[in-house]
Amino acid sequence: MRIGELSERTRTSRRLLRYYEEQGLIISQRQANGYRDYDEPSVDRVIQVRGLLDAGLPTRIIKQILPCLDKPRQIYFPDATREMLETLEGERDRMTRRAECLLRNRDAITEYLDAVRAYDPAS
Repeated sequence: MRIGELSERTRTSRRLLRYYEEQGLIISQRQANGYRDYDEPSVDRVIQVRGLLDAGLPTRIIKQILPCLDKPRQIYFPDATREMLETLEGERDRMTRRAECLLRNRDAITEYLDAVRAYDPAS
């Protein structure tokens, strides 16, 4: 599929797709006319990359762990270094703190909505 279709299917701008490719997060084949051609698994890969970026992981970490995510039941990572494991643990802990904060904020909003609705049943 061409970049426009991948962009449409993943709701990701063409510019970001080019950036992901530049960073080695996705791969395309070049057609004779120079157009990029992506395979079907690229759709899932882009969605996966976006999810990891949204979670706060930097592209350099994503690039290192993507091979592990293709086969989650057969994780084999020969290049894992102590530094990388520490970095991933730090990222995981940071995500946990963010998730806890989001949950607290969600609960506070829910309490507010419940209180407003209890006060004014027409809400």
